[in-house]
Amino acid sequence: MASIDREGIDLNSDVGESFGRWALGDDEAIFESVSSANVACGFHAGDPGTIRATCRAAAIAGVTVGAHPGYNDLSGFGRRFMDISPTELTDEVIYQIGAVQALARAAGTSVRYVKPHGALYNAIVHHTRQAQAVVDAIRAVDDTLPLVVLPGSEIQRIAHAAGLRTVNEAFADRAYNPDGTLVSRRETGAVLHDVDDVVEHVLRLAEGKIRAIDGSMVRVNAESICVHGDSPGAVAMAARIRQALEREGIAVRSFV
Repeated sequence: MASIDREGIDLNSDVGESFGRWALGDDEAIFESVSSANVACGFHAGDPGTIRATCRAAAIAGVTVGAHPGYNDLSGFGRRFMDISPTELTDEVIYQIGAVQALARAAGTSVRYVKPHGALYNAIVHHTRQAQAVVDAIRAVDDTLPLVVLPGSEIQRIAHAAGLRTVNEAFADRAYNPDGTLVSRRETGAVLHDVDDVVEHVLRLAEGKIRAIDGSMVRVNAESICVHGDSPGAVAMAARIRQALEREGIAVRSFV
């Protein structure tokens, strides 16, 4: 597989995940480093006021807005698999994209892509029926919206067959299995916390490879790198990643 285009790479982050009086992350600070914002849609996190404010802050910062739909699992933060019917999942994803579209427009911007969240993102790597349901939802809303995916996943195969554009994603702060899938968050070492380790990981991505959890090297082809905005030290980590990429002559810019 080809390596990252050294002329530019997208940095995305999950944002808008505060809810009511519960605050999570520092979205405005993250926007100083990233180029794309995956805005929670209210099902796994977020509420209307948070979504609108997040979209407004992204617009001011010149950051591209994407919808970040997940399972209807607020108490579990969307990180628990849900065995729901494809029709129900399609309707729920349509509902979530539509909510962010309306609030983004009210905030002076628009939804430019879709990236599924959490357990849904992981499920559609292999789960054919749910992957098809997500693709059906995007086609029903706007078939020009790119879909951010894990390379080689079932959702990518189905999206390509349906004529949707997909964007290959890699994760700055997540460990990988030798087959290129993400190590489950239930496993030790699934999330990288040391900033130096994360920066080293990202610079390997710039060369089109990652070191898997067993020490083997895995080839990758990523157009966007995710930096989780809710992890400890996320703002400093995002800034270090951007600085490291730019030192290597790789501009940070949106894929749309």
